[in-house]
Amino acid sequence: METEHNARLTSAEISQIWGSYQNDTLTVCMLRYFLNHVEDDEIRRLLQYTLEISSSHIQKLTKLMRKENFAVPAGFTEDDVNVNAPRLFSDSFMLVYVQQLGKLGLNAHSVSTALAGRPDIHAFFLECLQEYGDVHKKANQILLSKGLYIRPPYLPYPKQVEFVSNKHFLAGWFGERRPLTSLEITNLYDNIQRNSLGVAVLIGFSQAAKSKKVSQYMVRGKNIAAKHVEVFGSILSKDDIPAAVTWDSEVTTSTTPPFSDKLMMFHVTALIAIGIGYYGTSMATTMRRDIHLKYSRLTAEIGKYSEDGANLMIEHNWMEQPPLSPDRDELAKK
Repeated sequence: METEHNARLTSAEISQIWGSYQNDTLTVCMLRYFLNHVEDDEIRRLLQYTLEISSSHIQKLTKLMRKENFAVPAGFTEDDVNVNAPRLFSDSFMLVYVQQLGKLGLNAHSVSTALAGRPDIHAFFLECLQEYGDVHKKANQILLSKGLYIRPPYLPYPKQVEFVSNKHFLAGWFGERRPLTSLEITNLYDNIQRNSLGVAVLIGFSQAAKSKKVSQYMVRGKNIAAKHVEVFGSILSKDDIPAAVTWDSEVTTSTTPPFSDKLMMFHVTALIAIGIGYYGTSMATTMRRDIHLKYSRLTAEIGKYSEDGANLMIEHNWMEQPPLSPDRDELAKK
């Protein structure tokens, strides 16, 4: 039961509630558009199921915020999507998009659940975690049934226990390099998958953007993501590990905007933030110095790209301000 002496939302809970509302309203816009164009019945049912989940989250979060006298964010509405715009992405892209949505939802809501102290907030995010786990499972099942599931590389099973006996294990800048560890391969491969899907998203958004600046920003992002795919792929290929994953052909030639420039910019900057987080995890679990250095350099590159995106959003008054701590110095002046 909730204790009475400290029932207010904490800063951690506020941040997760606010972010979840933004992400769910964006997801609803994306899925409504997809549903108006999907042809495959299995994928349609998955999209509808995911839409119902996101819509229920919005309702629950809105009710919670109103109860707490918490200003409901603007988020994204029907003004940010034109469901009747021509098809921009294929059914296969939509399926992989939802699979990644499930994976990102699992990661995000596991963090939200861990940060929640109030029983009702903990219960809400735990439910979200379970729902996104189901979305991910259903997407994987459809991908497998259609022969579209891309498996990570296989490795031979270890036959005996071994310990690292030479500091050369950490080397990588000069001379002979040791083979990649299974975790290094996992991170490299996952980062390739996310960037490959990102290339397709950015191609579609660059075609559909109304603003020339936004279109140019998307093209720049596409080139960055493609370069990162190449960098990570080259590391794998040196160990004879295949890494070819592309979704570029799943984007049509339509130039009619299905989404507002505001939504597309938020979507891309949110993906960048997620990517930086994954790169940080990859750096923390990489023991070869040359790979660590590459992650560091690429993180700085997308960090600068993210900052430029934020400036572009501020310029057009598209960036909704997240909850802030009170400015005590300013309050003192008043």
